[in-house]
Amino acid sequence: MSNKKRIGVLTSGGDCSGLNTAIQAVVCSALNRGWDVFGIYNAADGLFSRPMHYKQFTYTDFDFPYARLGGTMLGTNNSGNPNQQIASDGSIEELTDEQLIKRFHDGIKELNLDALIVIGGDGSMAIVSKFCHQAGIGMIGIPKTIDNDAPATEKAIGFATARDIVMEALDRLDTTATSHQRVMIIEVMGRGAGHLALEGAIAGMADICLIPEIPYTYENVLKKLREVRASGRSHSLMVVAEGIKTPEGKHSYATNGRTFTGIAHYFADRLSQEPDKFNVRANILGHVQRGGSPTAQDRLLASAFAVHAIDLLAKGMTNRMVVYQKGDITDIDLKEMLRIAHTPVNPNGTMVHVARGLGMYVGE
Repeated sequence: MSNKKRIGVLTSGGDCSGLNTAIQAVVCSALNRGWDVFGIYNAADGLFSRPMHYKQFTYTDFDFPYARLGGTMLGTNNSGNPNQQIASDGSIEELTDEQLIKRFHDGIKELNLDALIVIGGDGSMAIVSKFCHQAGIGMIGIPKTIDNDAPATEKAIGFATARDIVMEALDRLDTTATSHQRVMIIEVMGRGAGHLALEGAIAGMADICLIPEIPYTYENVLKKLREVRASGRSHSLMVVAEGIKTPEGKHSYATNGRTFTGIAHYFADRLSQEPDKFNVRANILGHVQRGGSPTAQDRLLASAFAVHAIDLLAKGMTNRMVVYQKGDITDIDLKEMLRIAHTPVNPNGTMVHVARGLGMYVGE
Protein backbone atom coordinates (compact mmCIF):
# COMPACT_ATOMS: atom_id res chain seq x y z
CA MET A 1 0.00 0.00 0.00
CA SER A 2 1.16 3.55 -0.68
CA ASN A 3 1.83 6.08 2.07
CA LYS A 4 -1.45 7.84 1.34
CA LYS A 5 -4.13 5.23 1.80
CA ARG A 6 -7.75 4.98 0.85
CA ILE A 7 -9.73 2.98 3.37
CA GLY A 8 -13.35 1.99 3.85
CA VAL A 9 -15.20 1.62 7.13
CA LEU A 10 -18.51 -0.11 7.82
CA THR A 11 -20.59 -1.36 10.72
CA SER A 12 -22.25 -4.75 10.61
CA GLY A 13 -24.44 -6.91 12.85
CA GLY A 14 -26.60 -5.66 15.71
CA ASP A 15 -26.30 -2.02 16.68
CA CYS A 16 -25.05 -0.77 20.03
CA SER A 17 -23.79 2.38 21.68
CA GLY A 18 -20.24 3.36 20.80
CA LEU A 19 -20.37 2.58 17.07
CA ASN A 20 -20.50 6.24 16.07
CA THR A 21 -17.59 6.97 18.39
CA ALA A 22 -15.58 4.25 16.67
CA ILE A 23 -16.50 5.56 13.20
CA GLN A 24 -15.48 9.11 14.12
CA ALA A 25 -12.23 7.90 15.68
CA VAL A 26 -11.38 5.86 12.56
CA VAL A 27 -12.09 8.85 10.33
CA CYS A 28 -10.22 11.42 12.43
CA SER A 29 -7.20 9.16 12.94
CA ALA A 30 -7.03 8.43 9.21
CA LEU A 31 -7.59 12.04 8.11
CA ASN A 32 -4.86 13.14 10.50
CA ARG A 33 -2.49 10.97 8.42
CA GLY A 34 -3.72 12.52 5.19
CA TRP A 35 -5.65 9.42 4.11
CA ASP A 36 -9.00 9.23 2.33
CA VAL A 37 -11.86 7.52 4.21
CA PHE A 38 -15.06 6.15 2.72
CA GLY A 39 -18.04 5.17 4.85
CA ILE A 40 -19.95 2.18 3.47
CA TYR A 41 -23.67 2.27 4.26
CA ASN A 42 -25.75 -0.61 5.63
CA ALA A 43 -22.88 -3.02 6.19
CA ALA A 44 -21.57 -4.72 3.04
CA ASP A 45 -24.87 -3.95 1.28
CA GLY A 46 -23.42 -0.55 0.39
CA LEU A 47 -20.90 -2.31 -1.84
CA PHE A 48 -23.37 -4.86 -3.20
CA SER A 49 -25.99 -2.31 -4.26
CA ARG A 50 -25.96 -0.56 -7.64
CA PRO A 51 -25.39 2.29 -7.54
CA MET A 52 -23.16 1.80 -4.50
CA HIS A 53 -24.16 3.50 -1.27
CA TYR A 54 -21.21 5.27 0.36
CA LYS A 55 -19.75 8.66 1.17
CA GLN A 56 -16.28 10.10 1.48
CA PHE A 57 -15.79 11.52 4.95
CA THR A 58 -14.37 14.90 5.90
CA TYR A 59 -13.91 16.51 9.29
CA THR A 60 -17.08 18.56 8.80
CA ASP A 61 -19.18 15.38 8.68
CA PHE A 62 -18.75 15.29 12.45
CA ASP A 63 -19.86 18.83 13.18
CA PHE A 64 -23.06 17.09 14.26
CA PRO A 65 -22.29 15.16 17.49
CA TYR A 66 -22.76 11.64 16.12
CA ALA A 67 -20.16 10.22 18.52
CA ARG A 68 -22.36 11.18 21.47
CA LEU A 69 -25.29 9.17 20.12
CA GLY A 70 -26.19 5.51 20.04
CA GLY A 71 -26.80 3.56 16.86
CA THR A 72 -24.66 3.92 13.76
CA MET A 73 -24.61 6.79 11.29
CA LEU A 74 -23.65 4.30 8.56
CA GLY A 75 -26.53 1.93 9.19
CA THR A 76 -26.10 -1.79 9.66
CA ASN A 77 -27.61 -5.15 8.79
CA ASN A 78 -27.82 -8.39 10.77
CA SER A 79 -30.68 -10.10 8.99
CA GLY A 80 -32.09 -10.68 5.57
CA ASN A 81 -30.60 -12.30 2.49
CA PRO A 82 -27.58 -10.52 0.93
CA ASN A 83 -28.37 -12.30 -2.34
CA GLN A 84 -31.51 -10.16 -2.56
CA GLN A 85 -30.62 -6.58 -3.38
CA ILE A 86 -32.90 -3.66 -4.18
CA ALA A 87 -32.34 -2.50 -7.75
CA SER A 88 -32.32 1.16 -8.79
CA ASP A 89 -35.97 0.89 -9.89
CA GLY A 90 -36.99 -0.44 -6.46
CA SER A 91 -37.44 -4.06 -7.53
CA ILE A 92 -35.80 -7.01 -5.77
CA GLU A 93 -32.77 -8.32 -7.63
CA GLU A 94 -31.71 -11.94 -7.03
CA LEU A 95 -27.92 -12.36 -7.12
CA THR A 96 -25.88 -15.53 -7.10
CA ASP A 97 -22.94 -15.92 -4.72
CA GLU A 98 -20.59 -15.34 -7.64
CA GLN A 99 -22.40 -12.13 -8.57
CA LEU A 100 -22.20 -10.91 -4.96
CA ILE A 101 -18.46 -11.57 -4.86
CA LYS A 102 -17.99 -9.75 -8.18
CA ARG A 103 -20.01 -6.75 -6.99
CA PHE A 104 -17.98 -6.58 -3.79
CA HIS A 105 -14.74 -6.79 -5.77
CA ASP A 106 -15.90 -4.21 -8.30
CA GLY A 107 -16.96 -1.86 -5.52
CA ILE A 108 -13.59 -2.11 -3.82
CA LYS A 109 -11.90 -1.51 -7.17
CA GLU A 110 -14.10 1.45 -8.07
CA LEU A 111 -13.34 3.16 -4.76
CA ASN A 112 -9.69 2.09 -5.09
CA LEU A 113 -9.61 1.00 -1.46
CA ASP A 114 -6.42 -0.28 0.15
CA ALA A 115 -8.16 -1.81 3.17
CA LEU A 116 -11.49 -2.15 4.91
CA ILE A 117 -12.20 -1.63 8.62
CA VAL A 118 -15.16 -3.68 9.84
CA ILE A 119 -16.79 -2.83 13.17
CA GLY A 120 -18.92 -5.83 14.04
CA GLY A 121 -19.42 -9.10 15.87
CA ASP A 122 -17.88 -12.47 15.13
CA GLY A 123 -20.57 -13.35 12.59
CA SER A 124 -19.95 -10.13 10.67
CA MET A 125 -16.21 -10.71 10.74
CA ALA A 126 -16.60 -14.18 9.26
CA ILE A 127 -18.90 -13.04 6.46
CA VAL A 128 -17.09 -9.84 5.44
CA SER A 129 -13.61 -11.38 5.78
CA LYS A 130 -14.67 -14.03 3.27
CA PHE A 131 -15.63 -11.35 0.75
CA CYS A 132 -12.43 -9.41 1.47
CA HIS A 133 -10.32 -12.51 0.89
CA GLN A 134 -12.04 -13.24 -2.40
CA ALA A 135 -11.71 -9.59 -3.46
CA GLY A 136 -8.03 -9.51 -2.53
CA ILE A 137 -8.32 -6.66 0.00
CA GLY A 138 -6.97 -6.58 3.55
CA MET A 139 -9.28 -6.11 6.52
CA ILE A 140 -9.04 -4.96 10.12
CA GLY A 141 -11.77 -6.01 12.57
CA ILE A 142 -13.00 -4.03 15.57
CA PRO A 143 -15.21 -6.02 18.00
CA LYS A 144 -18.57 -4.79 19.20
CA THR A 145 -21.33 -6.60 21.08
CA ILE A 146 -23.50 -5.86 24.09
CA ASP A 147 -23.19 -9.56 24.92
CA ASN A 148 -19.43 -9.21 25.61
CA ASP A 149 -18.87 -12.73 24.30
CA ALA A 150 -16.67 -11.84 21.32
CA PRO A 151 -13.75 -14.24 20.90
CA ALA A 152 -10.28 -13.36 22.24
CA THR A 153 -11.20 -9.96 23.69
CA GLU A 154 -12.09 -9.14 27.29
CA LYS A 155 -14.07 -6.07 26.24
CA ALA A 156 -16.15 -5.14 23.22
CA ILE A 157 -17.78 -1.87 22.20
CA GLY A 158 -21.34 -1.55 23.51
CA PHE A 159 -21.17 -3.78 26.57
CA ALA A 160 -20.42 -1.10 29.16
CA THR A 161 -23.35 1.08 28.08
CA ALA A 162 -25.78 -1.84 27.94
CA ARG A 163 -24.66 -2.98 31.40
CA ASP A 164 -25.30 0.50 32.79
CA ILE A 165 -28.77 0.46 31.26
CA VAL A 166 -29.52 -2.85 33.02
CA MET A 167 -28.27 -1.34 36.29
CA GLU A 168 -30.41 1.76 35.83
CA ALA A 169 -33.45 -0.38 35.06
CA LEU A 170 -32.93 -2.31 38.30
CA ASP A 171 -32.56 0.96 40.20
CA ARG A 172 -35.90 2.12 38.83
CA LEU A 173 -37.63 -1.22 39.37
CA ASP A 174 -36.42 -1.37 42.95
CA THR A 175 -38.42 1.70 43.97
CA THR A 176 -41.69 0.44 42.53
CA ALA A 177 -41.00 -3.06 43.86
CA THR A 178 -40.55 -1.56 47.33
CA SER A 179 -43.75 0.46 47.04
CA HIS A 180 -45.89 -2.53 46.05
CA GLN A 181 -44.02 -5.37 47.79
CA ARG A 182 -43.32 -7.07 44.48
CA VAL A 183 -40.93 -9.52 42.95
CA MET A 184 -39.60 -7.73 39.89
CA ILE A 185 -38.14 -9.94 37.17
CA ILE A 186 -36.06 -8.31 34.43
CA GLU A 187 -35.08 -10.18 31.28
CA VAL A 188 -31.92 -8.96 29.54
CA MET A 189 -30.19 -9.75 26.26
CA GLY A 190 -27.02 -11.76 25.80
CA ARG A 191 -27.96 -14.65 23.49
CA GLY A 192 -26.15 -17.67 24.94
CA ALA A 193 -23.88 -15.66 27.25
CA GLY A 194 -24.61 -14.28 30.70
CA HIS A 195 -22.10 -11.43 31.01
CA LEU A 196 -24.70 -8.68 30.65
CA ALA A 197 -27.14 -10.30 33.07
CA LEU A 198 -24.50 -11.11 35.68
CA GLU A 199 -22.64 -7.80 35.77
CA GLY A 200 -25.89 -5.85 35.51
CA ALA A 201 -27.35 -7.87 38.39
CA ILE A 202 -24.34 -7.23 40.60
CA ALA A 203 -24.31 -3.50 39.86
CA GLY A 204 -28.10 -3.34 40.31
CA MET A 205 -28.02 -5.32 43.58
CA ALA A 206 -30.35 -8.11 42.48
CA ASP A 207 -31.22 -11.09 44.68
CA ILE A 208 -31.24 -13.69 41.90
CA CYS A 209 -29.45 -13.91 38.56
CA LEU A 210 -29.88 -16.83 36.17
CA ILE A 211 -27.46 -17.20 33.25
CA PRO A 212 -26.98 -19.89 30.56
CA GLU A 213 -23.56 -20.97 31.83
CA ILE A 214 -24.72 -22.10 35.29
CA PRO A 215 -27.51 -24.62 35.97
CA TYR A 216 -30.22 -23.70 38.46
CA THR A 217 -33.29 -25.25 40.03
CA TYR A 218 -36.71 -23.72 40.33
CA GLU A 219 -36.85 -24.95 43.92
CA ASN A 220 -33.79 -22.91 44.85
CA VAL A 221 -35.14 -19.82 43.10
CA LEU A 222 -38.24 -20.21 45.25
CA LYS A 223 -36.10 -20.83 48.32
CA LYS A 224 -34.17 -17.59 47.77
CA LEU A 225 -37.34 -15.53 47.40
CA ARG A 226 -38.67 -17.02 50.63
CA GLU A 227 -35.38 -16.23 52.40
CA VAL A 228 -35.59 -12.60 51.30
CA ARG A 229 -39.16 -12.37 52.59
CA ALA A 230 -38.19 -14.07 55.86
CA SER A 231 -35.41 -11.53 56.37
CA GLY A 232 -38.05 -8.81 56.64
CA ARG A 233 -37.69 -7.34 53.14
CA SER A 234 -40.98 -7.30 51.25
CA HIS A 235 -39.60 -7.07 47.70
CA SER A 236 -37.05 -8.85 45.49
CA LEU A 237 -35.18 -8.26 42.25
CA MET A 238 -34.50 -11.11 39.84
CA VAL A 239 -32.46 -10.96 36.61
CA VAL A 240 -32.79 -13.62 33.92
CA ALA A 241 -30.67 -13.86 30.78
CA GLU A 242 -32.80 -14.34 27.67
CA GLY A 243 -30.84 -17.46 26.72
CA ILE A 244 -31.51 -19.58 29.82
CA LYS A 245 -33.74 -22.61 29.60
CA THR A 246 -36.81 -23.33 31.67
CA PRO A 247 -36.46 -25.94 34.43
CA GLU A 248 -37.96 -28.32 31.87
CA GLY A 249 -34.98 -27.70 29.57
CA LYS A 250 -36.66 -25.55 26.91
CA HIS A 251 -35.76 -22.14 25.50
CA SER A 252 -38.37 -19.42 25.26
CA TYR A 253 -38.57 -18.06 21.69
CA ALA A 254 -40.31 -15.24 19.90
CA THR A 255 -42.86 -16.11 17.23
CA ASN A 256 -40.08 -16.15 14.61
CA GLY A 257 -38.68 -19.24 16.31
CA ARG A 258 -35.16 -17.78 16.38
CA THR A 259 -35.04 -14.94 18.89
CA PHE A 260 -34.89 -15.68 22.61
CA THR A 261 -37.58 -13.87 24.57
CA GLY A 262 -40.21 -14.46 27.22
CA ILE A 263 -38.38 -16.39 29.94
CA ALA A 264 -39.25 -13.61 32.42
CA HIS A 265 -42.96 -14.22 31.78
CA TYR A 266 -42.46 -17.93 32.36
CA PHE A 267 -41.13 -17.26 35.85
CA ALA A 268 -43.70 -14.56 36.59
CA ASP A 269 -46.57 -16.87 35.71
CA ARG A 270 -45.20 -19.80 37.67
CA LEU A 271 -44.18 -17.85 40.78
CA SER A 272 -47.56 -16.12 40.87
CA GLN A 273 -49.21 -19.51 41.31
CA GLU A 274 -47.20 -20.42 44.40
CA PRO A 275 -49.04 -20.51 47.76
CA ASP A 276 -46.61 -17.78 48.97
CA LYS A 277 -48.78 -15.31 47.03
CA PHE A 278 -45.80 -13.49 45.48
CA ASN A 279 -46.81 -10.30 43.70
CA VAL A 280 -44.73 -10.71 40.53
CA ARG A 281 -44.15 -8.50 37.50
CA ALA A 282 -42.09 -9.40 34.42
CA ASN A 283 -40.09 -6.80 32.49
CA ILE A 284 -38.36 -7.50 29.17
CA LEU A 285 -35.77 -4.77 28.71
CA GLY A 286 -35.30 -5.60 25.03
CA HIS A 287 -33.74 -3.18 22.57
CA VAL A 288 -33.54 -0.39 25.13
CA GLN A 289 -30.21 -2.05 25.98
CA ARG A 290 -28.86 -1.26 22.51
CA GLY A 291 -29.60 2.45 22.55
CA GLY A 292 -28.62 5.61 24.34
CA SER A 293 -25.55 7.77 24.62
CA PRO A 294 -22.38 5.68 25.04
CA THR A 295 -20.73 5.74 28.43
CA ALA A 296 -17.22 7.08 28.94
CA GLN A 297 -15.90 3.52 29.03
CA ASP A 298 -17.39 2.67 25.64
CA ARG A 299 -16.18 5.94 24.13
CA LEU A 300 -12.65 5.32 25.38
CA LEU A 301 -12.64 1.72 24.18
CA ALA A 302 -14.05 2.63 20.76
CA SER A 303 -11.49 5.39 20.33
CA ALA A 304 -8.60 3.17 21.40
CA PHE A 305 -9.72 0.31 19.11
CA ALA A 306 -10.04 2.70 16.15
CA VAL A 307 -6.64 4.33 16.60
CA HIS A 308 -5.00 0.90 16.93
CA ALA A 309 -6.70 -0.21 13.72
CA ILE A 310 -5.30 2.80 11.84
CA ASP A 311 -1.86 2.19 13.38
CA LEU A 312 -1.94 -1.36 12.03
CA LEU A 313 -2.76 -0.15 8.53
CA ALA A 314 0.02 2.45 8.76
CA LYS A 315 2.43 -0.41 9.41
CA GLY A 316 1.13 -2.27 6.39
CA MET A 317 -0.60 -4.90 8.53
CA THR A 318 -4.02 -6.30 7.60
CA ASN A 319 -6.22 -9.28 8.39
CA ARG A 320 -5.95 -8.52 12.08
CA MET A 321 -8.55 -8.23 14.84
CA VAL A 322 -8.15 -5.49 17.44
CA VAL A 323 -8.72 -6.86 20.95
CA TYR A 324 -8.50 -5.90 24.61
CA GLN A 325 -6.38 -8.33 26.63
CA LYS A 326 -4.81 -8.05 30.08
CA GLY A 327 -5.56 -4.36 30.41
CA ASP A 328 -4.20 -3.23 27.04
CA ILE A 329 -5.17 -2.86 23.39
CA THR A 330 -3.51 -5.37 21.08
CA ASP A 331 -4.40 -7.46 18.03
CA ILE A 332 -4.53 -11.06 16.84
CA ASP A 333 -4.69 -12.81 13.50
CA LEU A 334 -8.20 -12.60 12.06
CA LYS A 335 -8.24 -16.27 11.11
CA GLU A 336 -7.27 -17.19 14.67
CA MET A 337 -10.15 -15.11 16.03
CA LEU A 338 -12.61 -16.85 13.71
CA ARG A 339 -11.49 -20.25 15.02
CA ILE A 340 -12.18 -19.29 18.65
CA ALA A 341 -15.62 -19.94 20.09
CA HIS A 342 -17.69 -17.35 21.95
CA THR A 343 -16.40 -16.31 25.35
CA PRO A 344 -18.94 -17.44 27.97
CA VAL A 345 -19.07 -16.48 31.64
CA ASN A 346 -16.59 -18.52 33.66
CA PRO A 347 -18.69 -20.31 36.31
CA ASN A 348 -15.65 -20.20 38.60
CA GLY A 349 -14.65 -16.66 37.68
CA THR A 350 -14.46 -13.46 39.68
CA MET A 351 -17.91 -12.09 38.86
CA VAL A 352 -19.67 -15.30 39.88
CA HIS A 353 -17.63 -15.33 43.11
CA VAL A 354 -18.62 -11.72 43.78
CA ALA A 355 -22.31 -12.44 43.20
CA ARG A 356 -22.29 -15.41 45.56
CA GLY A 357 -20.29 -13.45 48.10
CA LEU A 358 -23.08 -10.87 48.12
CA GLY A 359 -25.65 -13.59 48.80
CA MET A 360 -27.10 -13.61 45.29
CA TYR A 361 -28.48 -16.89 43.97
CA VAL A 362 -26.77 -17.55 40.64
CA GLY A 363 -27.44 -21.26 40.30
CA GLU A 364 -25.83 -24.40 41.55
